[in-house]
Amino acid sequence: MVGREAIVLGLAAGLDYLIGDPWDWWHPVQGMGWTIANYTHLSLKSWKQPWALRLAGVGLGLGLIIGSGVLGWAIVTLATWIYPWFGILMEVILLASCFAARSLRDAAIDVLQPLQTGDLIAARSRLSRYVGRDTEQLSEAEILRAVLETVTENATDGVMAPLFYALLGAILPGVGSVPLALAYKAASTLDSMVGYRAEPYTHLGWFSAKTDDLLTWIPCRLTVFTLALLSGKPLQVWRICRRDAPQDPSPNSGWSECAYAAILGVQVGGMNWYKGVAKPKPLLGDAIAPITAKQIYQALQLTRWNFLLWLGIAGSSWAIVTLLQRGF
Repeated sequence: MVGREAIVLGLAAGLDYLIGDPWDWWHPVQGMGWTIANYTHLSLKSWKQPWALRLAGVGLGLGLIIGSGVLGWAIVTLATWIYPWFGILMEVILLASCFAARSLRDAAIDVLQPLQTGDLIAARSRLSRYVGRDTEQLSEAEILRAVLETVTENATDGVMAPLFYALLGAILPGVGSVPLALAYKAASTLDSMVGYRAEPYTHLGWFSAKTDDLLTWIPCRLTVFTLALLSGKPLQVWRICRRDAPQDPSPNSGWSECAYAAILGVQVGGMNWYKGVAKPKPLLGDAIAPITAKQIYQALQLTRWNFLLWLGIAGSSWAIVTLLQRGF
């Protein structure tokens, strides 16, 4: 990691912590979403054969992932050519947009505030902004479970995985932290929009779903490992994850949710409803205690410490390498 990238990573993490992603600001994911929506509409309208839709899905996935990375690299390179500090500013802003720690915390608080005053109707309504499940009939306990599941699943693909790819890009000569982080963000956005087994995305979205699973696999396991260490009971957390996480159809979200559940002593999963259709999720963790707002805040704090730990390890490694290169 070069000195510039260390500065960029630190400033981007601070920017995300301070302001997150304000609703009225343009975000790169909006551009990605617009591209996916229009490409999907055109593909579903133009082709009906499974093989054609699968081929279109490969084109969508590769095009958006590679294109996002190249565009990010081009913006930073052009801005740096105009003025070096302008390049750093653009790099910080783009990289901060890839981190969702503050947005995740704000979303949880947005739902918990009316819930803590007993306003279930408002809590259900706000929750529907952040989850795909039906929320109209959820009880307080089910709302709390939904919030915790959202916080713990997105801790990996919304916070730790973008950081992983930013760190990887920072140590690759001529790449930088932004291109790989944006490329991963594109893969995650693709998965959230078209990566479904149900029609009409069964064939069009298969490549996006598999690619996101593959790209998230290593960051997810590293996240579980560091969370287990932070908990002070790594063997217990690993045992519960080994027992329960493989039951989840996702190769990553089950591990992420289960790690937090094991640390907090709660159980997630159960019956969810999507557009009136029941969909059971495997139970993850042991129901030692009920899920409360306190445990959701603890999960958010664990994510923050995990994020800072990775940043600290990366920064320390860069400092040691720099000192060795200078002969100290």
